[in-house]
Amino acid sequence: MIPSVNLSGSDTRGLLYYLYETGKYEDHTDPHLVASFDGMSPDPGRDPNATLTDLQRLLDQPVMALAKHARPAKHVWHTSVRADPGDRILSDEEWAGIARRIVAATGIDPGEGQSGCRWAAVRHADDHIHIVATLVTEDGHRPDDYRSGARAQAEARLIEKELGLRQVAAGDGTAARRPTRAERHKAERQGRERTAREELRETVRRAVSGASSDEEFFDRLAAAGLLIRKRAAPSGDLLGYKVALPDDLNKDGEPVFYPGARLAPDLSLPRIRERWSSDAQASPQENAISTGQGSPAAARRGTASAVWQAMLVFEHGEDAVASAHIAAAGEVLDALAKTSAAHTRRELRDAATAFERASRSHVRAVRGHDRALRQAARDLVQGGPALGRGEDGATTAMAIDMLFFLITAAAHWHARKGHVQQAEAASRAAEHLRTAYQAAAAQPLGVLYQRGRRLSRPMLQRQTVLLREALPDLAEQILAEPGWYALAATVAEVEAAGHDPAALLSDVAARRELGTAGSVSDVLVWRMRRAADLPADASHLSETSTAGKRSATRGTTTTPSAPGTRRSGEETSRQSR
Repeated sequence: MIPSVNLSGSDTRGLLYYLYETGKYEDHTDPHLVASFDGMSPDPGRDPNATLTDLQRLLDQPVMALAKHARPAKHVWHTSVRADPGDRILSDEEWAGIARRIVAATGIDPGEGQSGCRWAAVRHADDHIHIVATLVTEDGHRPDDYRSGARAQAEARLIEKELGLRQVAAGDGTAARRPTRAERHKAERQGRERTAREELRETVRRAVSGASSDEEFFDRLAAAGLLIRKRAAPSGDLLGYKVALPDDLNKDGEPVFYPGARLAPDLSLPRIRERWSSDAQASPQENAISTGQGSPAAARRGTASAVWQAMLVFEHGEDAVASAHIAAAGEVLDALAKTSAAHTRRELRDAATAFERASRSHVRAVRGHDRALRQAARDLVQGGPALGRGEDGATTAMAIDMLFFLITAAAHWHARKGHVQQAEAASRAAEHLRTAYQAAAAQPLGVLYQRGRRLSRPMLQRQTVLLREALPDLAEQILAEPGWYALAATVAEVEAAGHDPAALLSDVAARRELGTAGSVSDVLVWRMRRAADLPADASHLSETSTAGKRSATRGTTTTPSAPGTRRSGEETSRQSR
């Protein structure tokens, strides 16, 4: 059950008109009063003799009784209280009880002999009610409604338990503002999938990814087609900004601007500047470091390496540093979604959108240690769009594979800290990454699988012995997986490139736990190829080059066999990894 409090109204009748309107909104059916401050307020929905003006005048009476100069400029308090889609349909009597508890908990009408405000609760759909109140008590004072939103949330948690409804995770005040109902209806009228607020938040988030200065940030916003207004001090110093969509207009035909802080708490200009202020403090050598060399594939390979190193922070780093890495991981997701091929772009965008909630908590990030991840995001953006095939596609799969581990680690970190909403958000992001990975990895792992199946019997036998010596506890599990052939082909390439395959295999397996992986072989393929600096895509190799010169001198030949079937990508290995 989610209460959503709005404290900024000034037109009681206008709000009542919206609540009782049935012609414009599909969910406005049979609007009627379920409760009010006196239990006897007129109901324009059920009483043919009652009007909206009657109800408005009754609610506004304490406001109008004040001298004109003493009346609050914005006196309308409004909240919607919505049940979860999976909850049973509550009766009018149950909703009436909920309304009374919400106004009492928030200080609007505290009861117990204390003077309260006038209010009415209107139900116009099965799953929610709206409560409208006027912010002057019967004795002419302002109610004690401080932090009424948080108080409504706390009461809603108690109501859920008592009525047997779904338990909603408690918020911590770090979430981005939800679009208002008016914004949602406006988006529907305009044929938009999302509200202007949501589109702007995603666009600003992507503009921040890997940016290193005010100028670059605002250039990216302008390139994305947003309208920008900057707020400057008398000295000329930039203090803040607002953005708008060119086609999102108010009733006067003017663009509707949103300050960054109203899009999300970490999108205000001061908070954004924290991200690159640490870059300015870095040494020239650190600032010169780039994870990629200009191409989409190089940027993705560099991202995989940066993410791999960041994993250690969740195991050994301080909380403030871990928080910075989580926020920077969000930048990487945004940059990857922005530049990836069409068949993975939607899932990556959904992963980035879900993870946005996980990127903020009350553990304030200490910037600087997250520089490698922010540079990875920057390289992804500067590398440009990637193709969905070849080295671009394979390195995308490699980067997503590493990111899955990082995002899952972030979910576990949040869970340990009691950050319920953030942990759930990170878990949702991981689910989207799993789907994106399967799409990205199917082709390159399929090529490796076929190459592994074409290795000679002596070569496969030798690889099997090597595997059992290097990973005795995991060998039988790996040999039973379809992905074993892709790993065998990778081990052959590693050896041909001059590495010790047994040592490298042991090293990459020991870096992170593998007990929860559903496909250990798939995970080891990407770890070994990254560590040995092998091309992520092996489709360009000749049939004999997999074994390399060393194997050729041992008399190894490649004998093609009928292609087998394999699971797509890491399939269920991402259950918790």
